[in-house]
Amino acid sequence: MERPAWAPQGIDISVPSVSRIYDYYLGGSHNFEVDREAARKAMEFMPGLPKIMQANRAFMRRAVNYAVSEGVTQFLDIGSGIPTFGNVHEVAQQASAEARVVYVDHDPVAVAHSRAVLDGDERSAVVSADLRKPQQILDHPEVVGLLDLERPVALLLVAVLHFVEDEDDPYNAVALLRDALAPGSLVVVTHASYEGIPLSEEQAGGAVGVYRNIRSPLIMRSHEQITRFFEGYEMVQPGLVSMPHWRPDTPTEQEDPYAFSGFAGVGRKA
Repeated sequence: MERPAWAPQGIDISVPSVSRIYDYYLGGSHNFEVDREAARKAMEFMPGLPKIMQANRAFMRRAVNYAVSEGVTQFLDIGSGIPTFGNVHEVAQQASAEARVVYVDHDPVAVAHSRAVLDGDERSAVVSADLRKPQQILDHPEVVGLLDLERPVALLLVAVLHFVEDEDDPYNAVALLRDALAPGSLVVVTHASYEGIPLSEEQAGGAVGVYRNIRSPLIMRSHEQITRFFEGYEMVQPGLVSMPHWRPDTPTEQEDPYAFSGFAGVGRKA
């Protein structure tokens, strides 16, 4: 198997990665055949997966613009993946000259590619760290150096919490991060769920099985379980809803049925 020039040395390119599969769904070029194979397998069960990812990105962009409109110009994007067109720093910097962004991911390809994209950008940084160890993120020199945690921060947990299993206590990780942030901070979440998918749970479960087989289990949570991530925050209107229904800028009737899979929401720390 040929190693592309952009692939960091030392990574195992025979094992699929969640962030590279996501990159493939979005039409990116930073993925290997092993990632494309897993993606195609999942799409046999759930052909609308790319539509879900596109709806996810569109929500993220609206949420970043919302944060800036509320005066929040610092962003901590955990589980940021491989930067594709219209990423957080581009959207945020277009909306505000003050915007600062720290990306956090534990996939070496995502980190290496983010570094290349951000080269020369003094208001953005990338950190190799894991959501399951939130204190390491908060104490990281790049985070402390670029973000002022005494001022409001928008914490982005977009399409990442559903890869944290219950035994790794995602609720505690989010609570630790929340408690470290200043009043007025925002938390931005999207999360996979069987609710809203235009398929039977059994059929959707086939795609979930593909992720389990590549040892990146996709944890489907209910609306109620996802709401728990917002404890300690007040929900911004319209609350926890399907992605296209969160402050849409185009008519939602035009959306693909798959775009309504799972949930998205923004909470504000009082």
